Amino acid sequence: MAYGRFRFERFKLDTGDRLLTRDDAPVELNARYFDALTLLVRENGKLVSKDRFLDEVWRGVPVTDEALTQCIRTIRRQLGDDASRPRFIDTVPKHGYRFIAPVTNADSETGPTAVVAGQAPTAAAVSRRLFFRLGAAGMIGGGIAGVFGGLFYGLIAASQPQQSGMGAVSVILVLICITAGVGVLGGAGVGFGIAAAGLASGRAWLWNTVGGAVGGMIIGAVVKLIGIDAFSLLFGQSPGEITGAAEGAVLGGAIGFGAWLGPRIGGPSSPAHSVAAAGLAGGTAGALIPLLGGRLMGGSLQQLADGFPNSRLGVDRMGALFGESSFGLTSQIITAGLEGAMFAAWVAVALRLARRSPGV
Repeated sequence: MAYGRFRFERFKLDTGDRLLTRDDAPVELNARYFDALTLLVRENGKLVSKDRFLDEVWRGVPVTDEALTQCIRTIRRQLGDDASRPRFIDTVPKHGYRFIAPVTNADSETGPTAVVAGQAPTAAAVSRRLFFRLGAAGMIGGGIAGVFGGLFYGLIAASQPQQSGMGAVSVILVLICITAGVGVLGGAGVGFGIAAAGLASGRAWLWNTVGGAVGGMIIGAVVKLIGIDAFSLLFGQSPGEITGAAEGAVLGGAIGFGAWLGPRIGGPSSPAHSVAAAGLAGGTAGALIPLLGGRLMGGSLQQLADGFPNSRLGVDRMGALFGESSFGLTSQIITAGLEGAMFAAWVAVALRLARRSPGV
């Protein structure tokens, strides 16, 4: 079968870039549902049986009839189709489905560029590419957020009375490196988690939330373990309860939910809504973490400063901005909310760009 680009009504299906657009605006479908639509469009006018969906979309994974029904229902909703008066997908009771809209090969508009079946990547290979692209995008988005967070906390720490000249610059650079490193790892966990969730069928909001939470939890646990072990090895004492698995799970789950919610608020053609929804969800989760007894980066830095009084990582002066004599609960709630919002927004931007990039 040929892989390429297909047009039907106002839609374009690009199977190489794995992108469905309506009037050039992206329409979101998870990986399996995209594969199902691709199969229907490629077999335009022909009956596609349930067995073919199981073999080519679910690739032998046992699923119920309801999973396929939910898949077709979701595709119809994204296309604006009506099962009772279908324009795109016709149901053949007890047998399968047929794509009935006229389909043209968009590749023919610029020349015959479709790849023959023997040379085309398989759907599984394309899904793997998208999986790793989304994971890498999460790393980049998290890293960018970490740089900004490190610069913010670095400027606060460098403003302490004992800091001046190169000492202040060193504090800023060290904090940028620390927060960027944590951001890269955290973004990778959330990105890969959300990418894995796209392989599941049905209840996308739930799988996105679970995927982000699991990815964030794993990376949070690893970061905490490495951090505690490193300080214990180098200084003979633990820095205390720094950010870890619980915080990663809460923030990652919020980002996954926000990434799902955004396009459903403003539509897939409104990237601002996707970023705003992720930022709002991440900011809310970040603000809740200190109330639940956890810590994000600001709280962790203060914990390190308390455990190592001679360090230059203190952020006590932040408390004065919020009417506190030290970095207390109010300061932690506000800064954690800002951290969560910024991290979630940058990860959402990176994931969105990755989904639209060619070569997936």
